[in-house]
Amino acid sequence: MAKVTPKENFLKLRHGGMPDYVPFYSLMGDPYLGENAIGGAMDPYFKDTRFMKGGKDMWGVVYDAPANLDATMPDTSRIMLEEIYDWADVIQFPQPEDIDPERTYQEALKCVDRSVSCFKVGPSLSPFQEMAAMMGFEGALIALFTDPEECKAMLNAMVDWIEPYYTKVFEVYKPDFWSMADDTCAKDIPFFSPEIYKDVFLPIYKRLAKPALDNGVPVLFHNCGKEEAFLDFMVEFGVELTEPAQEVNNILALKEKYKGKLTFMGCWGWGDHIPKGYPDFDEEEFRQDIRNTIDKYAPGGGYAFAGFPIGAKGDTAASRAYRIMRDEAHWYGRKVYGYTD
Repeated sequence: MAKVTPKENFLKLRHGGMPDYVPFYSLMGDPYLGENAIGGAMDPYFKDTRFMKGGKDMWGVVYDAPANLDATMPDTSRIMLEEIYDWADVIQFPQPEDIDPERTYQEALKCVDRSVSCFKVGPSLSPFQEMAAMMGFEGALIALFTDPEECKAMLNAMVDWIEPYYTKVFEVYKPDFWSMADDTCAKDIPFFSPEIYKDVFLPIYKRLAKPALDNGVPVLFHNCGKEEAFLDFMVEFGVELTEPAQEVNNILALKEKYKGKLTFMGCWGWGDHIPKGYPDFDEEEFRQDIRNTIDKYAPGGGYAFAGFPIGAKGDTAASRAYRIMRDEAHWYGRKVYGYTD
C-alpha cells in the first residue's frame, strides 16, 4: 500500500469516510514522529488575552485560572451581563487590531506544513458559551427560556460585527476545515432543549458556517458532553466531523445512524479512563485500554482517536500518560486497518 500523508489520510474522514489508518486528532495540533494530521490558527483577527490570568476574551469577559491549574476560564465571580435586554449597552464589541489576514496566515504557516497537514481556522464565536461567560450558566439559561428573541438579537448583532472579518480570513486562509465550537451539553444531558437549539442557535450556526458551505469546505465542530440530541441539526449546518464525541453518547449506534455523513473523533474521555492506581499505574494496562478503544470504534471508518490527559500543576503522571497514549494510538492506529509505512 502506498504511503499517504497525514493530510491525505485525514481528509478521507470527510462524510464519515474510511482512512488508511486511524488518525490522531488534537485540538491544537500535535506533531508526533513528524506527523501532524491537522493544525491551524485561533482568533487571527481580534485581540484576545483570555489565555492569560486576568485577561479578557474579544467581547470583554474576564478570565482567571484556579490555583491548581494553568488553564484559564471565565471568572464566575464577575457577571458581565445581568439582564439580557441590556446587552447593547454592556457588550464590548471587539475592535480589529491592525487586521492583516495575509500576515497572520504566514505566521500560522510557520507551525503547519500544508503539504502534509490539514489546515483549519474558524469564526471565533461560541454562541452559548459566550452567553454563559457573560451571564453565568444560570443567567444564560434563564434568558433563553424567558426572552429568546432578545437572545437572538444579541447573537445576531455579534455575528454582524465579526462576519466581515472571518469571511475575509476564510478567503485568505482557504482552509481545509472550518473549525467551530460550542459546548452546549453537560456530561449526561444537554443544557437546553432541541426546540431552543433549533430556534435560537441553529440560525446562528448557519451564519457562522456559511463561508464553508459556500465553498464546499467541511465543518469540524467541538462540543463536549451528551450532544446526540443535536446531531441532526449539526449535520444540517455542515458538520462532518465532531469531537470529542464523549462516550456518554451511544457512539456505535450514532456511527451507524450517520454513516456516510459524520466522523466521530475522540470517544475516549480522560475522566473515564484514568488508569487504576493513578498517579502510579501499569503502562501495559493503559496501552491495552487505548487498543480496546480503537478496536471498539475504528471498524467501518468514520473515526479518529483523540484524548488529552490533564492534571493539576505538578502532576507529571498526566504528561507521562499523554506520551504513552500518543505513542500507542500512533502505532496501533496503523495496525487496525493493516496499514504499513
